[in-house]
Amino acid sequence: MVKSPCPSLRTDSPRRQLVGFGQAVSANCRVEQPGSLAELTEVLARARAEGLSVTFRGAGRSYGDAALNSRGLVVDTTALRRVLSWEPATGLLTAEVGLTIGDLWRETISDGYWPTVVPGTMHATLGGCVAMNVHGKNNYRVGPFGDHVEQIKLLTASGELLDCSRQNRPELFRAVVGGLGLLGAVVQVTLRLSRVHSGRLKVVTAAACNLEQTLATFESLAENNNYAVGWLDAFSRGKSLGRGELHAARYLQPQEEPSPASSLSLEGQSLPTRLFGLPTSKLSPVLRTLASAPGMPWINATKYWLARRADGNSYLQSHAAFAFLLDYVPDWNQAYGAGGLIQYQFFVPSQHAHECMKRVLETCQQAGEVANLAVLKKHRADDYLLSHSVNGWSLALDFPLRADNRERLWALSQQLTELVVAAGGRFYLAKDTLLRPIDLERAYGTECLTQFRNLKRQLDPSGLFSSDLFERLMP
Repeated sequence: MVKSPCPSLRTDSPRRQLVGFGQAVSANCRVEQPGSLAELTEVLARARAEGLSVTFRGAGRSYGDAALNSRGLVVDTTALRRVLSWEPATGLLTAEVGLTIGDLWRETISDGYWPTVVPGTMHATLGGCVAMNVHGKNNYRVGPFGDHVEQIKLLTASGELLDCSRQNRPELFRAVVGGLGLLGAVVQVTLRLSRVHSGRLKVVTAAACNLEQTLATFESLAENNNYAVGWLDAFSRGKSLGRGELHAARYLQPQEEPSPASSLSLEGQSLPTRLFGLPTSKLSPVLRTLASAPGMPWINATKYWLARRADGNSYLQSHAAFAFLLDYVPDWNQAYGAGGLIQYQFFVPSQHAHECMKRVLETCQQAGEVANLAVLKKHRADDYLLSHSVNGWSLALDFPLRADNRERLWALSQQLTELVVAAGGRFYLAKDTLLRPIDLERAYGTECLTQFRNLKRQLDPSGLFSSDLFERLMP
Protein backbone atom coordinates (compact mmCIF):
# COMPACT_ATOMS: atom_id res chain seq x y z
CA MET A 1 0.00 0.00 0.00
CA VAL A 2 1.26 3.48 -0.90
CA LYS A 3 1.17 5.82 2.07
CA SER A 4 -0.90 8.88 1.27
CA PRO A 5 0.95 12.19 1.33
CA CYS A 6 -2.39 13.83 2.06
CA PRO A 7 -3.67 12.78 5.55
CA SER A 8 -6.99 14.58 4.99
CA LEU A 9 -8.13 11.90 2.54
CA ARG A 10 -10.75 9.70 4.15
CA THR A 11 -13.53 7.54 2.83
CA ASP A 12 -15.93 8.86 5.46
CA SER A 13 -15.80 12.34 3.92
CA PRO A 14 -18.96 14.48 4.02
CA ARG A 15 -21.64 13.57 1.53
CA ARG A 16 -22.56 15.74 -1.44
CA GLN A 17 -25.66 15.75 -3.59
CA LEU A 18 -24.43 14.93 -7.09
CA VAL A 19 -26.63 15.36 -10.15
CA GLY A 20 -26.52 13.82 -13.61
CA PHE A 21 -25.99 16.41 -16.32
CA GLY A 22 -29.62 16.10 -17.41
CA GLN A 23 -30.62 17.25 -13.90
CA ALA A 24 -33.20 14.45 -13.75
CA VAL A 25 -31.37 12.00 -11.45
CA SER A 26 -29.22 12.61 -8.40
CA ALA A 27 -27.61 10.77 -5.49
CA ASN A 28 -26.20 11.63 -2.08
CA CYS A 29 -22.60 10.44 -2.36
CA ARG A 30 -19.34 10.45 -0.47
CA VAL A 31 -16.78 12.28 -2.61
CA GLU A 32 -12.98 12.29 -2.67
CA GLN A 33 -10.76 14.35 -4.95
CA PRO A 34 -7.23 12.93 -5.11
CA GLY A 35 -4.55 15.17 -6.52
CA SER A 36 -2.00 12.53 -7.50
CA LEU A 37 -1.67 8.87 -8.44
CA ALA A 38 -0.41 8.14 -4.92
CA GLU A 39 -3.49 9.74 -3.38
CA LEU A 40 -5.79 7.89 -5.77
CA THR A 41 -4.10 4.59 -4.91
CA GLU A 42 -4.62 5.31 -1.20
CA VAL A 43 -8.28 6.22 -1.69
CA LEU A 44 -8.95 2.97 -3.54
CA ALA A 45 -7.10 0.97 -0.89
CA ARG A 46 -9.16 2.53 1.92
CA ALA A 47 -12.41 2.02 0.02
CA ARG A 48 -11.51 -1.64 -0.56
CA ALA A 49 -10.67 -2.11 3.12
CA GLU A 50 -14.00 -0.62 4.19
CA GLY A 51 -16.02 -2.53 1.61
CA LEU A 52 -17.07 0.59 -0.29
CA SER A 53 -17.63 0.58 -4.03
CA VAL A 54 -16.04 3.33 -6.15
CA THR A 55 -17.35 5.36 -9.08
CA PHE A 56 -15.23 7.77 -11.10
CA ARG A 57 -16.55 11.20 -11.99
CA GLY A 58 -14.85 13.75 -14.21
CA ALA A 59 -16.76 16.80 -15.39
CA GLY A 60 -20.11 15.13 -14.63
CA ARG A 61 -21.32 15.39 -18.24
CA SER A 62 -23.04 11.99 -18.32
CA TYR A 63 -26.75 12.78 -18.55
CA GLY A 64 -27.90 9.97 -16.28
CA ASP A 65 -26.51 7.90 -13.40
CA ALA A 66 -23.19 6.67 -14.87
CA ALA A 67 -21.17 8.96 -12.54
CA LEU A 68 -23.33 8.53 -9.42
CA ASN A 69 -22.85 6.08 -6.55
CA SER A 70 -25.57 6.05 -3.91
CA ARG A 71 -24.00 3.19 -1.93
CA GLY A 72 -20.33 4.03 -2.01
CA LEU A 73 -17.68 6.54 -2.91
CA VAL A 74 -17.36 8.90 -5.89
CA VAL A 75 -13.80 9.76 -6.89
CA ASP A 76 -13.65 13.21 -8.49
CA THR A 77 -10.77 13.09 -11.01
CA THR A 78 -10.76 16.76 -12.03
CA ALA A 79 -7.61 17.56 -10.00
CA LEU A 80 -5.67 15.01 -12.10
CA ARG A 81 -5.32 17.21 -15.17
CA ARG A 82 -1.63 17.58 -16.02
CA VAL A 83 -0.33 17.40 -19.59
CA LEU A 84 2.59 14.99 -19.20
CA SER A 85 3.99 15.29 -22.72
CA TRP A 86 3.12 16.90 -26.04
CA GLU A 87 5.02 16.07 -29.24
CA PRO A 88 4.10 18.33 -32.17
CA ALA A 89 6.37 16.28 -34.44
CA THR A 90 4.19 13.19 -33.97
CA GLY A 91 0.86 14.60 -32.77
CA LEU A 92 1.00 12.46 -29.61
CA LEU A 93 -0.19 13.88 -26.29
CA THR A 94 -0.07 12.12 -22.93
CA ALA A 95 -2.10 13.48 -20.04
CA GLU A 96 -3.85 12.63 -16.81
CA VAL A 97 -7.50 11.71 -16.99
CA GLY A 98 -8.94 14.91 -15.54
CA LEU A 99 -7.70 16.98 -18.46
CA THR A 100 -10.68 18.33 -20.38
CA ILE A 101 -11.08 18.44 -24.14
CA GLY A 102 -10.91 22.22 -23.80
CA ASP A 103 -7.60 21.98 -21.92
CA LEU A 104 -6.34 19.66 -24.62
CA TRP A 105 -7.04 21.72 -27.73
CA ARG A 106 -5.77 24.89 -26.04
CA GLU A 107 -2.47 23.06 -25.57
CA THR A 108 -2.17 21.95 -29.20
CA ILE A 109 -4.07 24.32 -31.50
CA SER A 110 -1.23 26.78 -32.07
CA ASP A 111 0.92 23.86 -33.28
CA GLY A 112 -1.73 22.99 -35.86
CA TYR A 113 -3.37 20.02 -34.11
CA TRP A 114 -6.97 19.34 -33.19
CA PRO A 115 -8.44 16.30 -31.34
CA THR A 116 -9.69 13.92 -34.03
CA VAL A 117 -12.87 13.10 -32.10
CA VAL A 118 -14.65 15.45 -29.70
CA PRO A 119 -18.10 15.26 -28.08
CA GLY A 120 -20.56 18.17 -28.20
CA THR A 121 -18.94 19.84 -25.19
CA MET A 122 -15.32 20.75 -24.53
CA HIS A 123 -15.83 20.25 -20.78
CA ALA A 124 -15.72 16.43 -20.90
CA THR A 125 -12.54 14.89 -19.45
CA LEU A 126 -10.21 12.42 -21.12
CA GLY A 127 -11.21 9.80 -18.56
CA GLY A 128 -14.88 10.29 -19.37
CA CYS A 129 -14.19 10.19 -23.11
CA VAL A 130 -12.38 6.86 -22.71
CA ALA A 131 -14.95 5.35 -20.33
CA MET A 132 -17.87 6.24 -22.61
CA ASN A 133 -15.93 5.98 -25.90
CA VAL A 134 -17.49 9.24 -27.03
CA HIS A 135 -18.28 9.94 -30.66
CA GLY A 136 -18.39 13.12 -32.66
CA LYS A 137 -19.95 14.49 -35.82
CA ASN A 138 -17.34 12.55 -37.82
CA ASN A 139 -17.91 9.05 -36.43
CA TYR A 140 -18.91 7.75 -39.85
CA ARG A 141 -15.45 8.73 -41.14
CA VAL A 142 -12.94 8.31 -38.25
CA GLY A 143 -14.69 6.14 -35.66
CA PRO A 144 -15.02 6.85 -31.93
CA PHE A 145 -12.61 8.43 -29.45
CA GLY A 146 -11.00 5.09 -28.65
CA ASP A 147 -9.75 4.65 -32.21
CA HIS A 148 -7.33 7.53 -31.57
CA VAL A 149 -6.12 6.43 -28.14
CA GLU A 150 -2.64 4.93 -28.43
CA GLN A 151 -2.25 3.76 -24.83
CA ILE A 152 -3.85 3.92 -21.41
CA LYS A 153 -2.52 3.23 -17.94
CA LEU A 154 -5.02 1.31 -15.82
CA LEU A 155 -4.90 1.12 -12.02
CA THR A 156 -6.62 -2.14 -11.07
CA ALA A 157 -8.57 -3.03 -7.95
CA SER A 158 -5.48 -4.79 -6.56
CA GLY A 159 -3.33 -1.67 -7.01
CA GLU A 160 -1.44 -2.96 -10.07
CA LEU A 161 -0.67 -0.41 -12.80
CA LEU A 162 -1.12 -1.88 -16.31
CA ASP A 163 -0.19 -0.49 -19.72
CA CYS A 164 -2.89 -1.27 -22.26
CA SER A 165 -2.98 -0.71 -26.02
CA ARG A 166 -3.95 -2.53 -29.20
CA GLN A 167 -0.57 -4.25 -29.12
CA ASN A 168 -0.24 -4.77 -25.36
CA ARG A 169 -3.22 -6.45 -23.64
CA PRO A 170 -5.53 -5.71 -26.62
CA GLU A 171 -8.53 -7.57 -25.16
CA LEU A 172 -8.38 -5.50 -22.00
CA PHE A 173 -7.86 -2.31 -23.99
CA ARG A 174 -11.01 -2.95 -26.05
CA ALA A 175 -12.97 -3.62 -22.86
CA VAL A 176 -11.74 -0.61 -20.87
CA VAL A 177 -12.46 1.79 -23.74
CA GLY A 178 -16.21 2.14 -23.48
CA GLY A 179 -16.19 0.08 -20.27
CA LEU A 180 -18.00 2.73 -18.20
CA GLY A 181 -15.14 2.98 -15.68
CA LEU A 182 -16.04 -0.41 -14.24
CA LEU A 183 -12.81 -2.34 -14.86
CA GLY A 184 -10.35 -0.04 -13.11
CA ALA A 185 -9.10 3.51 -12.85
CA VAL A 186 -7.73 4.92 -16.10
CA VAL A 187 -5.06 7.29 -14.81
CA GLN A 188 -3.24 8.28 -18.01
CA VAL A 189 -4.15 8.54 -21.69
CA THR A 190 -1.93 8.84 -24.76
CA LEU A 191 -3.87 10.28 -27.67
CA ARG A 192 -3.02 10.86 -31.34
CA LEU A 193 -4.32 14.18 -32.66
CA SER A 194 -5.05 15.31 -36.23
CA ARG A 195 -2.96 17.81 -38.16
CA VAL A 196 -4.97 20.83 -39.35
CA HIS A 197 -3.76 23.65 -41.57
CA SER A 198 -6.35 26.13 -40.42
CA GLY A 199 -8.32 26.87 -37.29
CA ARG A 200 -11.43 27.17 -39.46
CA LEU A 201 -13.78 24.84 -41.28
CA LYS A 202 -15.82 25.33 -44.46
CA VAL A 203 -19.42 24.74 -43.34
CA VAL A 204 -22.43 24.21 -45.59
CA THR A 205 -26.12 24.30 -44.59
CA ALA A 206 -28.86 22.17 -46.13
CA ALA A 207 -32.58 21.69 -45.49
CA ALA A 208 -34.62 18.53 -46.05
CA CYS A 209 -38.42 18.35 -46.22
CA ASN A 210 -38.97 14.86 -44.73
CA LEU A 211 -37.11 11.96 -43.14
CA GLU A 212 -36.31 10.17 -46.38
CA GLN A 213 -34.79 13.32 -47.85
CA THR A 214 -32.98 14.08 -44.59
CA LEU A 215 -31.17 10.73 -44.65
CA ALA A 216 -30.39 10.98 -48.37
CA THR A 217 -29.07 14.55 -48.09
CA PHE A 218 -27.00 13.61 -45.06
CA GLU A 219 -25.42 10.74 -47.01
CA SER A 220 -24.56 13.05 -49.87
CA LEU A 221 -23.00 15.66 -47.59
CA ALA A 222 -21.07 13.06 -45.59
CA GLU A 223 -19.29 11.78 -48.70
CA ASN A 224 -17.45 15.05 -49.30
CA ASN A 225 -17.05 16.46 -45.79
CA ASN A 226 -15.14 15.63 -42.63
CA TYR A 227 -18.14 16.26 -40.36
CA ALA A 228 -21.91 16.07 -40.70
CA VAL A 229 -24.77 16.50 -38.24
CA GLY A 230 -28.52 16.87 -38.55
CA TRP A 231 -31.39 18.30 -36.56
CA LEU A 232 -34.96 17.03 -36.98
CA ASP A 233 -38.17 18.89 -36.26
CA ALA A 234 -39.74 16.17 -34.11
CA PHE A 235 -43.08 18.05 -34.11
CA SER A 236 -43.54 17.84 -37.89
CA ARG A 237 -46.13 15.32 -39.06
CA GLY A 238 -47.48 13.56 -42.11
CA LYS A 239 -45.55 14.22 -45.31
CA SER A 240 -43.19 16.53 -43.38
CA LEU A 241 -42.30 13.96 -40.72
CA GLY A 242 -38.54 14.06 -40.06
CA ARG A 243 -37.87 17.32 -41.85
CA GLY A 244 -34.81 19.16 -40.64
CA GLU A 245 -31.59 21.07 -41.03
CA LEU A 246 -28.16 19.63 -41.83
CA HIS A 247 -24.66 21.02 -41.38
CA ALA A 248 -21.53 19.57 -42.90
CA ALA A 249 -17.97 20.83 -42.59
CA ARG A 250 -14.57 20.09 -44.10
CA TYR A 251 -11.02 21.01 -43.22
CA LEU A 252 -9.39 23.84 -45.16
CA GLN A 253 -6.35 23.03 -47.23
CA PRO A 254 -3.18 25.15 -46.77
CA GLN A 255 -3.86 27.21 -49.92
CA GLU A 256 -7.37 28.05 -48.67
CA GLU A 257 -6.23 29.70 -45.42
CA PRO A 258 -4.60 33.12 -45.91
CA SER A 259 -3.83 33.64 -42.20
CA PRO A 260 -3.13 30.27 -40.54
CA ALA A 261 -1.39 31.70 -37.46
CA SER A 262 -4.37 33.89 -36.62
CA SER A 263 -6.95 31.16 -37.18
CA LEU A 264 -4.90 28.70 -35.11
CA SER A 265 -4.60 31.08 -32.15
CA LEU A 266 -6.63 30.74 -28.97
CA GLU A 267 -8.46 33.94 -29.86
CA GLY A 268 -9.42 32.39 -33.18
CA GLN A 269 -11.30 29.62 -31.36
CA SER A 270 -13.45 31.76 -29.07
CA LEU A 271 -17.16 30.92 -28.92
CA PRO A 272 -19.85 33.45 -29.83
CA THR A 273 -20.67 35.89 -27.02
CA ARG A 274 -24.05 36.88 -28.47
CA LEU A 275 -26.86 34.84 -30.04
CA PHE A 276 -30.09 36.25 -31.45
CA GLY A 277 -28.87 39.68 -30.36
CA LEU A 278 -28.58 38.67 -26.68
CA PRO A 279 -25.47 37.94 -24.57
CA THR A 280 -25.07 34.15 -24.32
CA SER A 281 -24.64 34.51 -20.55
CA LYS A 282 -28.25 35.74 -20.34
CA LEU A 283 -29.84 33.13 -22.58
CA SER A 284 -30.52 30.36 -20.07
CA PRO A 285 -33.61 32.08 -18.53
CA VAL A 286 -34.88 32.86 -22.03
CA LEU A 287 -34.48 29.22 -23.05
CA ARG A 288 -36.33 28.15 -19.92
CA THR A 289 -39.33 30.20 -21.01
CA LEU A 290 -39.17 28.94 -24.60
CA ALA A 291 -38.75 25.30 -23.51
CA SER A 292 -42.38 25.23 -22.38
CA ALA A 293 -44.71 23.00 -24.36
CA PRO A 294 -46.35 25.83 -26.40
CA GLY A 295 -42.98 27.32 -27.35
CA MET A 296 -41.13 24.33 -28.77
CA PRO A 297 -43.25 23.57 -31.88
CA TRP A 298 -42.85 27.21 -32.90
CA ILE A 299 -39.09 27.17 -32.32
CA ASN A 300 -38.68 23.96 -34.31
CA ALA A 301 -40.80 25.22 -37.20
CA THR A 302 -38.97 28.56 -37.28
CA LYS A 303 -35.61 26.80 -37.27
CA TYR A 304 -36.68 24.66 -40.22
CA TRP A 305 -37.91 27.57 -42.32
CA LEU A 306 -34.76 29.55 -41.61
CA ALA A 307 -32.79 26.50 -42.79
CA ARG A 308 -34.83 26.50 -46.02
CA ARG A 309 -33.79 30.09 -46.64
CA ALA A 310 -30.12 29.25 -45.95
CA ASP A 311 -30.13 26.02 -47.97
CA GLY A 312 -26.87 25.70 -49.89
CA ASN A 313 -25.13 28.59 -48.13
CA SER A 314 -21.57 28.11 -46.93
CA TYR A 315 -19.40 29.98 -44.46
CA LEU A 316 -16.22 29.67 -42.40
CA GLN A 317 -16.42 28.71 -38.74
CA SER A 318 -13.81 27.88 -36.11
CA HIS A 319 -13.32 24.29 -34.98
CA ALA A 320 -14.53 25.16 -31.48
CA ALA A 321 -17.62 27.02 -32.67
CA PHE A 322 -18.64 24.13 -34.95
CA ALA A 323 -17.85 21.35 -32.47
CA PHE A 324 -19.09 22.76 -29.17
CA LEU A 325 -22.55 24.12 -29.79
CA LEU A 326 -23.59 22.86 -26.34
CA ASP A 327 -21.11 25.26 -24.75
CA TYR A 328 -22.51 28.42 -26.34
CA VAL A 329 -24.99 28.93 -23.50
CA PRO A 330 -23.67 28.43 -19.93
CA ASP A 331 -25.85 26.04 -17.89
CA TRP A 332 -28.13 25.36 -20.84
CA ASN A 333 -29.12 22.05 -19.24
CA GLN A 334 -30.95 23.99 -16.53
CA ALA A 335 -33.24 25.58 -19.12
CA TYR A 336 -35.61 22.62 -18.75
CA GLY A 337 -36.54 23.68 -15.23
CA ALA A 338 -36.58 21.79 -11.96
CA GLY A 339 -37.37 18.40 -13.52
CA GLY A 340 -34.47 18.48 -15.94
CA LEU A 341 -34.33 16.48 -19.15
CA ILE A 342 -34.11 12.88 -20.24
CA GLN A 343 -32.03 12.17 -23.33
CA TYR A 344 -32.83 8.98 -25.19
CA GLN A 345 -30.16 8.16 -27.78
CA PHE A 346 -30.37 5.07 -29.91
CA PHE A 347 -28.29 3.60 -32.74
CA VAL A 348 -29.86 1.63 -35.55
CA PRO A 349 -28.40 -0.16 -38.62
CA SER A 350 -28.77 1.61 -41.97
CA GLN A 351 -31.14 -0.94 -43.48
CA HIS A 352 -33.71 -0.36 -40.72
CA ALA A 353 -33.00 3.31 -39.96
CA HIS A 354 -35.76 5.00 -41.95
CA GLU A 355 -38.56 2.76 -40.75
CA CYS A 356 -37.35 2.70 -37.14
CA MET A 357 -36.91 6.47 -36.87
CA LYS A 358 -40.25 7.06 -38.58
CA ARG A 359 -42.01 4.85 -36.05
CA VAL A 360 -40.10 6.40 -33.13
CA LEU A 361 -41.14 9.94 -34.13
CA GLU A 362 -44.76 8.86 -34.71
CA THR A 363 -44.90 6.98 -31.38
CA CYS A 364 -43.69 10.06 -29.50
CA GLN A 365 -46.33 12.21 -31.16
CA GLN A 366 -49.08 9.69 -30.40
CA ALA A 367 -47.97 9.60 -26.75
CA GLY A 368 -48.05 13.40 -26.53
CA GLU A 369 -44.36 13.50 -25.53
CA VAL A 370 -42.41 15.06 -28.38
CA ALA A 371 -38.67 15.68 -28.08
CA ASN A 372 -37.73 19.33 -27.85
CA LEU A 373 -34.48 18.54 -29.65
CA ALA A 374 -33.66 15.67 -32.02
CA VAL A 375 -30.06 15.30 -33.28
CA LEU A 376 -29.08 12.94 -36.09
CA LYS A 377 -25.60 11.47 -36.71
CA LYS A 378 -24.12 8.82 -39.00
CA HIS A 379 -21.93 6.02 -37.58
CA ARG A 380 -19.74 3.06 -38.33
CA ALA A 381 -19.33 -0.09 -36.25
CA ASP A 382 -16.25 -0.71 -34.08
CA ASP A 383 -14.73 -3.61 -32.13
CA TYR A 384 -14.98 -2.41 -28.50
CA LEU A 385 -16.59 -4.91 -26.16
CA LEU A 386 -19.46 -2.70 -24.98
CA SER A 387 -19.73 -0.77 -28.23
CA HIS A 388 -22.91 1.20 -28.75
CA SER A 389 -22.16 1.91 -32.40
CA VAL A 390 -23.46 0.24 -35.56
CA ASN A 391 -23.09 0.75 -39.28
CA GLY A 392 -25.93 3.20 -39.44
CA TRP A 393 -27.41 6.15 -37.63
CA SER A 394 -28.15 7.56 -34.21
CA LEU A 395 -30.94 9.83 -33.05
CA ALA A 396 -30.70 11.66 -29.72
CA LEU A 397 -34.03 12.87 -28.32
CA ASP A 398 -34.27 15.42 -25.48
CA PHE A 399 -37.48 15.20 -23.42
CA PRO A 400 -38.31 17.68 -20.63
CA LEU A 401 -39.13 15.86 -17.40
CA ARG A 402 -41.95 17.17 -15.21
CA ALA A 403 -43.97 15.78 -12.34
CA ASP A 404 -46.98 15.36 -14.64
CA ASN A 405 -45.23 13.44 -17.42
CA ARG A 406 -42.79 11.20 -15.58
CA GLU A 407 -44.88 8.03 -15.81
CA ARG A 408 -45.74 8.73 -19.47
CA LEU A 409 -42.07 9.19 -20.35
CA TRP A 410 -41.08 5.93 -18.69
CA ALA A 411 -43.88 4.10 -20.51
CA LEU A 412 -42.94 5.79 -23.79
CA SER A 413 -39.30 4.75 -23.36
CA GLN A 414 -40.36 1.10 -23.22
CA GLN A 415 -42.29 1.48 -26.46
CA LEU A 416 -39.31 3.13 -28.15
CA THR A 417 -36.92 0.50 -26.82
CA GLU A 418 -39.07 -2.25 -28.35
CA LEU A 419 -38.82 -0.51 -31.73
CA VAL A 420 -35.05 -0.04 -31.46
CA VAL A 421 -34.30 -3.59 -30.29
CA ALA A 422 -36.50 -5.06 -33.04
CA ALA A 423 -34.43 -3.07 -35.57
CA GLY A 424 -31.14 -4.44 -34.20
CA GLY A 425 -30.27 -1.20 -32.45
CA ARG A 426 -28.23 -0.23 -29.40
CA PHE A 427 -28.13 2.56 -26.83
CA TYR A 428 -25.61 5.08 -25.54
CA LEU A 429 -25.18 4.38 -21.83
CA ALA A 430 -23.49 7.74 -21.16
CA LYS A 431 -26.90 9.30 -21.80
CA ASP A 432 -29.13 6.59 -20.37
CA THR A 433 -31.58 6.90 -17.50
CA LEU A 434 -34.38 4.59 -18.58
CA LEU A 435 -33.11 1.18 -19.73
CA ARG A 436 -33.75 -2.06 -17.82
CA PRO A 437 -31.38 -5.05 -17.55
CA ILE A 438 -33.47 -7.04 -20.03
CA ASP A 439 -33.26 -4.17 -22.54
CA LEU A 440 -29.48 -4.09 -22.27
CA GLU A 441 -29.19 -7.85 -22.74
CA ARG A 442 -31.45 -7.89 -25.78
CA ALA A 443 -29.58 -4.99 -27.41
CA TYR A 444 -26.00 -6.03 -26.64
CA GLY A 445 -26.39 -9.79 -26.51
CA THR A 446 -25.82 -12.32 -23.74
CA GLU A 447 -22.38 -13.31 -25.05
CA CYS A 448 -21.09 -9.74 -24.98
CA LEU A 449 -22.34 -9.03 -21.45
CA THR A 450 -21.12 -12.39 -20.14
CA GLN A 451 -17.66 -11.69 -21.52
CA PHE A 452 -17.65 -8.27 -19.82
CA ARG A 453 -18.83 -9.69 -16.49
CA ASN A 454 -16.21 -12.44 -16.59
CA LEU A 455 -13.45 -9.95 -17.29
CA LYS A 456 -14.69 -7.74 -14.48
CA ARG A 457 -14.66 -10.67 -12.06
CA GLN A 458 -11.05 -11.45 -13.01
CA LEU A 459 -9.88 -7.85 -12.56
CA ASP A 460 -12.19 -6.83 -9.74
CA PRO A 461 -13.26 -9.95 -7.79
CA SER A 462 -14.51 -7.98 -4.78
CA GLY A 463 -16.61 -5.58 -6.88
CA LEU A 464 -14.68 -2.45 -5.95
CA PHE A 465 -15.77 -0.54 -9.08
CA SER A 466 -19.45 0.15 -9.49
CA SER A 467 -21.97 2.92 -10.17
CA ASP A 468 -25.69 3.52 -9.98
CA LEU A 469 -25.88 2.74 -13.70
CA PHE A 470 -24.08 -0.59 -13.16
CA GLU A 471 -26.37 -1.49 -10.24
CA ARG A 472 -29.40 -0.68 -12.38
CA LEU A 473 -28.37 -2.44 -15.59
CA MET A 474 -26.00 -5.25 -14.57
CA PRO A 475 -27.09 -6.29 -11.07
